[in-house]
Amino acid sequence: MVRRSLIKGLITVFPLIPITSAFLTAFIIQINRGSSVGGLKSFSSYEEIRSFVKTRVDEITNALALRFSIPLKVDSALGMPKSTFEYSITNIQVPGVDEADTVKTDGRYIYTVSGNSVYIVEAYPPESMEKTSKISVAGHPVGLFVKNGRLAVIMCEDLLLEDSYYGSWGTSLAIYDVSDVQNPGFLRKISVEGEYVSSRMVGKHVYIVTTMPAIRLFEKDVEVLFPRIVANGFVFTIPADKIFYSNMTEAPESYTIITATDIFAEEESVESKAILTSHAACTYVSPANIYVTMPKWIHSEGGATEIHRIRINGLEIECEASGEVPGRVLNQFSMDEYQGYFRVATTTGYVARLLSEATSANHVYILDSETLKIMGRLENLAPGEKIYSARFIGTRCYLITFKKVDPLFTIDLSNPVEPRVLGKLKIPGYSDYLHPYDEKHLIGIGKETVEAEEGDFAWHQGLKISLFDVSNVTAPREVGRIIVGDRGTDSPALWDHHAFLFDKKRNLLVIPILEAKIFREKYSGSIPPNIYGEYVFQGAYVFRISPEEGIMLRGRITHLEDRDALGKNGYYSSSKYTVVRSLYIDDVIFTVSSGKIKANSLTDLSEISEVELDYLV
Repeated sequence: MVRRSLIKGLITVFPLIPITSAFLTAFIIQINRGSSVGGLKSFSSYEEIRSFVKTRVDEITNALALRFSIPLKVDSALGMPKSTFEYSITNIQVPGVDEADTVKTDGRYIYTVSGNSVYIVEAYPPESMEKTSKISVAGHPVGLFVKNGRLAVIMCEDLLLEDSYYGSWGTSLAIYDVSDVQNPGFLRKISVEGEYVSSRMVGKHVYIVTTMPAIRLFEKDVEVLFPRIVANGFVFTIPADKIFYSNMTEAPESYTIITATDIFAEEESVESKAILTSHAACTYVSPANIYVTMPKWIHSEGGATEIHRIRINGLEIECEASGEVPGRVLNQFSMDEYQGYFRVATTTGYVARLLSEATSANHVYILDSETLKIMGRLENLAPGEKIYSARFIGTRCYLITFKKVDPLFTIDLSNPVEPRVLGKLKIPGYSDYLHPYDEKHLIGIGKETVEAEEGDFAWHQGLKISLFDVSNVTAPREVGRIIVGDRGTDSPALWDHHAFLFDKKRNLLVIPILEAKIFREKYSGSIPPNIYGEYVFQGAYVFRISPEEGIMLRGRITHLEDRDALGKNGYYSSSKYTVVRSLYIDDVIFTVSSGKIKANSLTDLSEISEVELDYLV
């Protein structure tokens, strides 16, 4: 009955679109395969979903109902002989789990997003670097995957769906055959209603996590919405038995949707499942599991985090377990899966402001990855501070907390039931991102700080890069340190690890930086720590980094020839020549902005060539 009504609906709604039996068989087998699993339960009908949601809505407070009424906003070597050169890959968290980024390379070609287009540039040999093709897309590209002759473009776009809650905005995955880079061929597109959260690629399968509202409030009623998928022009509603729920979810205001597709499949191959949750905030992905977290505020003092584990294996998606930990998660690096356990670092409460007392504290929880039950805990670290960065490496956890100084905690997780602090280091400043140099050293990137005399806080200063020696875990040391610029200096690497390029073999570290400088001759006497500098440079800073030599600046590369483009009086006028990424192929470093790709020698940073991109918003 389900198949017959679905086929009849397709023929009625899309009478002019040819429907092959192979397409219907492949898609319907996926769309109708539901299940019931432990921890998370699936619904049996849309009416059951309506009843569940409306009952929960009736139970929550008027304040939460007001929160429901606010619409969500969306922010929002291939086909030829492979390169024999060494080349950098996207900075990822988990080996074997690729992450979408706006720039990719296969060692010969660079694939980059510029405005609403994707450019393919032949980068090697660098002396003859040139554009080979341009792909214009209907939406706004937010990330790329490249693998063996396939290019997958993730974009946000208007799906032109009727009766949508917020303008039918959705997330699409467009797949192209780029075995002939001069003539990329469009293969197919899959779209999901809702806001893009994150994505990963494991093997040949791309997994996209999206979120959309589950309800729409009217004056006297609540309308329950259902998530929809668009595949090659056909609109499908995800069946009720593929929508899951957990009794721990207090406010089922959103759907978190996980969609999988095989980018090499000849026929349409897609699978989607959804969970009724609060708004999805953060994801961690291992080769076998997707963990999605949601903030939970209603009945938990200081907040809590709801965690759902979704097992993945090709097109198989199984919503298997739910758990909860106190506090809120900072980002994906606050989570990790290791030898049957899921580890997570959180912060509860708030750091003190001028007229309030600090209630914050920081914690590490170790959960059984199968059931998501808490097995071990380490609580109340650095009271009054909050987590600025975290990194789990094997049986160690490294935490940076901050309020006025930067404590680096080294934590032992070898006994999952009893995690313990081994040591800590207190120095000025903090790190927003931690990256392993090797087993005994960490790289930190953040800000230098100066303690304020008038309150219990510190003023941010220039960008700070640190090299930490953690070989003696009871006494970590800072063995390298460099500060770039003054107050106002910034870098996308502080919030996006894909902008961070590091290669241990070359002792190479490259970071895009917007540098601000205070001209001390303009001031009489001492300069207050809250004074911002004037912008003097934007581009890639190239460093040499090693435990023996510390951190040394090798040089800088910019795409901005006009100093006026940097803006004045503390305001940076964004330019299409703002360098946002860097990569290397063999002994050449490539820097990428929306308007240009530039090739420089890694030996002496001398310019080799550049290619202009026809950037259009």
